[in-house]
Amino acid sequence: MRRKLLLIPLALLLAISLVAIGCPAPALTGPEEIRIGAPTPLTGMFAGIGQGHSFGIRAAVEDINKQGGVYVEEYGRKLPVKLIIVDNESDMLKSGSLTEDLILRDKVHLLVTQFMPLPARECGLADQYKIPHIIGAGPLEPWLGMRMEVTPHWPYTWFTGFAIAIPAAPGDFRHGKPGYTILDTWKDMLDMFGNQTNKRVGVFAVEDPDGIGWYGLFPSALEEWGYDVLGEERHLGLFPPGTTDFTSIINEWKDSECEILWGNCAGPEFGTLWRQCHAMGFSPKTVFVARAALTYLDIAAWGGDLPNGVGTELKWDPSLVGCLGIGDTTPQSLFERWHEETGQPLDRGIGESGYRPMQVLFDAIERAGTLDGDAVSKAIGETDMMTICGRVKFDPEEHFSRGPLFFGQWQKTDKPEVWECPIVFSTHDFAPVTAEPMFPIPYD
Repeated sequence: MRRKLLLIPLALLLAISLVAIGCPAPALTGPEEIRIGAPTPLTGMFAGIGQGHSFGIRAAVEDINKQGGVYVEEYGRKLPVKLIIVDNESDMLKSGSLTEDLILRDKVHLLVTQFMPLPARECGLADQYKIPHIIGAGPLEPWLGMRMEVTPHWPYTWFTGFAIAIPAAPGDFRHGKPGYTILDTWKDMLDMFGNQTNKRVGVFAVEDPDGIGWYGLFPSALEEWGYDVLGEERHLGLFPPGTTDFTSIINEWKDSECEILWGNCAGPEFGTLWRQCHAMGFSPKTVFVARAALTYLDIAAWGGDLPNGVGTELKWDPSLVGCLGIGDTTPQSLFERWHEETGQPLDRGIGESGYRPMQVLFDAIERAGTLDGDAVSKAIGETDMMTICGRVKFDPEEHFSRGPLFFGQWQKTDKPEVWECPIVFSTHDFAPVTAEPMFPIPYD
């Protein structure tokens, strides 16, 4: 017994000696980093969207890593975030194979994607491998249409975007409030000047899920509001992707003296359509176009003064008040970082589709306290937080969080970048109007 007691201090002395001579501490358990995969359209038709998206997700990663990373309770420490961006070239098939490669080769813990190209394959892979997946921005209605076609309904994918027409359900903080659907936002903007037109509307949309859903909704809504929509019953203006000749459509709009042009397509498609409108002398008093006029890269490619007066819905702006980023980042400082790094004019995707979803992911990991896919996905669904785009809270049935909407118009300036798209209509106190609306469009 005495011999055993003598061994105790000897063991303690040995332990103290090992520490003194620098014996390494036990290795930390768990991964060295949090890996997030981002298949992104950096080239191809949707490059204009992907450019801002990729900047925003990188900026959020930089901000969280300045703080040491995301605290994960399971490992008792912060883990830095490693972002792996791959170019899907705006190709849906290529994006799916790249996503699977990110999961199997790069062992990503989470995925962040854009709605364009449509991320159906990514959603399926997220389920297959139990990888939490967030879509940065896009419309609710096509998302629900795709999601309800599969079983299960993509439980690992969540979506921060905007609603075209479906309002928030009772009990949601957005329920009954204006400015949370394109339908009410565009209507309120149109009401400002509708009585100064003949109320004849030319509608158009590309035949993809977004455009088809849009065309199925807006013509009937316009007619309910007292407007005359030309050719709705025969789907006038609904065109297949890749269309380059809009002559017959424009001739009908021109012959019927349509003074309102209202549509949804990609930027290059609208550029072709709008150039032909000008060449044929079709000059509507006001133009509302979804998707096509969201980015400077797209509108600048139209050429000349074609962007002047073209209006679109907006979902983010540097002027937003009380919308918080990570650390000391604000909407304005995020834009300034973008401009300093790229030298380019404002791209609203940096906040809306890029920075915001990353804030949600980081917050969900910390609340989950683990990188387990089920736990993180559950935490995403329970999100209720202020972001750089405003408050994010998911509908548990839709897996969707509606963001605020306001209306902007492209206007010519004397600045080097020439074009700006200020907020000309808003119902939100955190999104102030920053310019007077333009009506009618000047064609001089």
